[in-house]
Amino acid sequence: MKKNNPSLAYQCKIFDVWEEEVDLPNGKTTRQSWIKHNHTVAIVAINDKNELILIKQYRIAVKKHILEIPAGSLDNLEESPDVCAQRELAEETGFRAKILVKLFEGYLLPGYCNEYMYFFLARDLFSAPLTPDEDEFIEIMPASFSHARDLIKNGEIIDAKTVLGILLAESYLQQKTA
Repeated sequence: MKKNNPSLAYQCKIFDVWEEEVDLPNGKTTRQSWIKHNHTVAIVAINDKNELILIKQYRIAVKKHILEIPAGSLDNLEESPDVCAQRELAEETGFRAKILVKLFEGYLLPGYCNEYMYFFLARDLFSAPLTPDEDEFIEIMPASFSHARDLIKNGEIIDAKTVLGILLAESYLQQKTA
């Protein structure tokens, strides 16, 4: 597919929406929109009780509180994913990690968005709080892996990045102890 002159349709603090004419393989042309988003991180943090540090926060797009793992966007092109992961962890949970392991990286919604996410496992946590973003009102919700699986099964965890992060972390930890 050949792209022709993208144009900025909308811009906000989190993402840009672009539109462009695309030449399809069958010779036809169509107009498509896509979202340009900074790279992001998601962190599966495990405390000294071997519990996941889940967070609960209100998400305006779905009009409800969601249980999630800490996550956020890289501030700029110079910020590395691991530095961003430590910053987001401190902002959202009040902790930083002595051990940070990259579990996976990839596109979240490539059908219409170029958001690329890095998943980390954070262990050996220590207190290092940062001021949360002014629009973040977060409640910390520790949970065992077993309880988190139950929350997924009964529909209380419905955030896909959180489910993926938990599964990746659990698999990684099982391989390390096998």
